[in-house]
Amino acid sequence: MKILGISAFYHDSAAALIDNGEIVAAAQEERFTRKKHDPGFPSHAVQFCLEYGGVTINQLDAIVFYDKPLLKFERLLETYYAFAPKGIRSFITAMPVWIKEKMFLKRLINEELVKLGYDKKKPVKILFPEHHLSHAASAYYPSPYEKAAILTVDGVGEWATASICLGEGKDITILKELRFPHSLGLLYSAFTYFLGFRVNSGEYKLMGLAPYGNPSSPDVDRYVDSILKELIELKDDGSVWLNQEYFDYATGLKMVNEGKWEALFGFKKRNPEDTLEAEHCNLGLAIQRVTEEAVILMAKEAKRLTGADYLCMAGGVALNCVANGKVQKAGVFKDVFIQPAAGDAGGALGAAQAAYHIFFGQERKVTWKGDAMRGSYLGPTFSDLDVELTAKKYSAVYTHYEDFKELSKDAARLLSEGNVVGWVQGRMEFGPRALGGRSILGDPRNSEMQKKLNLKIKYRESFRPFAPSVLAEECADYFDYDGISPYMLLVHPVAESRRKPLPDNYDGLDLRDKLYFLRSDLPSITHIDYSARIQTVHKETNPRYWELINAFKDLTGYAVVVNTSFNVRGEPIVSTPNDAYRCFMRTEMDYLVVGNYIFDKRQQPEWQEKDNWQEEFVLD
Repeated sequence: MKILGISAFYHDSAAALIDNGEIVAAAQEERFTRKKHDPGFPSHAVQFCLEYGGVTINQLDAIVFYDKPLLKFERLLETYYAFAPKGIRSFITAMPVWIKEKMFLKRLINEELVKLGYDKKKPVKILFPEHHLSHAASAYYPSPYEKAAILTVDGVGEWATASICLGEGKDITILKELRFPHSLGLLYSAFTYFLGFRVNSGEYKLMGLAPYGNPSSPDVDRYVDSILKELIELKDDGSVWLNQEYFDYATGLKMVNEGKWEALFGFKKRNPEDTLEAEHCNLGLAIQRVTEEAVILMAKEAKRLTGADYLCMAGGVALNCVANGKVQKAGVFKDVFIQPAAGDAGGALGAAQAAYHIFFGQERKVTWKGDAMRGSYLGPTFSDLDVELTAKKYSAVYTHYEDFKELSKDAARLLSEGNVVGWVQGRMEFGPRALGGRSILGDPRNSEMQKKLNLKIKYRESFRPFAPSVLAEECADYFDYDGISPYMLLVHPVAESRRKPLPDNYDGLDLRDKLYFLRSDLPSITHIDYSARIQTVHKETNPRYWELINAFKDLTGYAVVVNTSFNVRGEPIVSTPNDAYRCFMRTEMDYLVVGNYIFDKRQQPEWQEKDNWQEEFVLD
């Protein structure tokens, strides 16, 4: 039984194909179109999934869209009615799009599929599970658990903004929901907006900014008190009630009432690219603390309702890896599995799985070691011919290796010498994290590496942290954590033995001075609060990446490298060798490794294209 899942028309459109419950392929549309968070119909992703699965559209048993558009339309109408006459501008803006397109989504999907070869005379069943069921399914069905609590938290689906479910066998039972306009995800996005970052893409920046707040500052406590007294009511089960006098997302064209927020917190909304001041960092820390408390309370409620030993998580808030680490540390559950494509892209996969197990009633068999996501390496791959054609196109100079172990040794040496290396191997990752398939790598021991990567390679804010990739079997030697974290979705502290003491005046330093203080013997991956967003690398799921890190360990004694996504600011992660070479040549990256080929920047012909990535990509 072959089922195609689709998410589209909001942000992070994607497609996923399953065959008898097994995940065959999954990819986001942005990787093909090069438009970050592309919301359009995922034609390229659908075509890739079908070709990889060796199936045509008419051979599918079902096509499954990740939410119920008419239920979402009902929510919009009821919300506008409840707040009338407020919101008339937003209503006038939204309604034509809904009446023209989204109300007739089934027809629109059919039209797009016809362009891909679909014969409507032989119709395929099209299904529409609810948004949060798609999220829940994406987390539970690939997990290694026979029974688990499922917690999904995001901005909003149709009505639900958070849900607690029980997954047992092939069934998922929804036990409790939080409903719009009250939403932990929208609360966090509101702070993302107020602090000058883009909603639906800058939330991870807010998470990275929070540790720069001064935990001993009375301002942080004051901000937390203001949030809990004026903006929200946080209840014992983790649910939140949001005071709509301070928010504008329900019926307006902005996230917040800026005047009220400025009066509440005592400073103006930050504009993008403005200097980050102490007040911004302290407010970031305050909302991160509130979010963590809410997520932990929700996890405790999930435990109370289900009695399960394990927890599965999905939804955009499940990408808050600091909160995830706190949930794991709290010990409410024996272990936690988080869907690596936790946002809307993962809804495509969950929709297909929900149809297979719930609509078609197919049994679920947990027979895999670990989880069923295959390391999240579910996207397109490439051949030697693809690399050589790219090289020919640009008259590029390369060295080809017959023996990958020899390439790994040379790449490890280049890293140890302070070089930045683009690394493209095998199938592309599904989800927002680069996991050693489409990554930029560096030496974590190098005190200048974070600055170099941020300012000369990624062209992004200097405060942004970088993640470590560590051999799974040696994780506990470097971090206060002895479990697995293959999807870079957990934050845990750097081991005490590797830390350097902070100066007495540390909390009084400005952001820049804090940023470049050497906090451990792994300065490039140790965040300002001694934490790290860990990726454990497993030989079973990514043998080539494991081989490289092992070679780096043999050379340096360290089984860790710096890993960041292969892109510049505002660009989707690269997919093809062509994408990779273009990004390589437009940055100050030193070397590019694609498959068994190494490109040395010094040997390449002068870059002739007069393009400008800052004009090509919208800065996020």
